[in-house]
Amino acid sequence: MLTVRCKQCGVELTSTHKSQLCGCSNQMEVIGDKISARDLSNVVIIKNDKKSKSDSVLKPEDIAWQEKRRKRKVRKLDFEVR
Repeated sequence: MLTVRCKQCGVELTSTHKSQLCGCSNQMEVIGDKISARDLSNVVIIKNDKKSKSDSVLKPEDIAWQEKRRKRKVRKLDFEVR
């Protein structure tokens, strides 16, 4: 559930699967977990229950190892041609 408030008109909207509009000149709209408006600086998110879920298979140690490996420099080898 997502709850947002329009600063211009003060209307609070709670997300559903249907489209909801605040009705003022800012035209804030909430559809599911998406928010749109003419000026998003006039929109305040009051409540957001969406939890970010980590779908990573790798452990934090593995990710750190890969980041360190990615930063390695490439060595160029010069071979003598005869």
